[in-house]
Amino acid sequence: MPMCDYFSAADDEAAVAVLQTPGGAGSASLDVVYLKNIDPVVCMARLEAIMAGCSYEEALQRPRCGQLLSSPEAESALVMSVSDTLRELLAAATKDDVIRVAEQWSLTEELRMAGVDAQAAAGVLAALAGLARRARAADMHLYCQWTL
Repeated sequence: MPMCDYFSAADDEAAVAVLQTPGGAGSASLDVVYLKNIDPVVCMARLEAIMAGCSYEEALQRPRCGQLLSSPEAESALVMSVSDTLRELLAAATKDDVIRVAEQWSLTEELRMAGVDAQAAAGVLAALAGLARRARAADMHLYCQWTL
């Protein structure tokens, strides 16, 4: 079960540097949301598509959407970017938005297969929205450390 730790960092270089820190993003004194099976490409693009009212394909094409920043040869952990569009959408989300989006997002194949229902999806979204708000306030980007 892959660990998908979402975190904020000032830039891509600082984000990739977490791979050199024993314990990763959580040990690097960064703001982190610890998740399992919420991958930074498919799940985040599906979330962005729902929140932005665009197609999944459009969301995938946005700059920084699931962009691999670390070495593709890494065996145990990777760092990928999260689109700034999704950061903005999450940062602006209200409690009502979180509930509405969570219901739709939980119906996607990826979340259903991971056993994530609407209530769990709402918890994930609330945590990611908080991370996004703090990142936006600090002028930081969002990233995911994906670890097997």
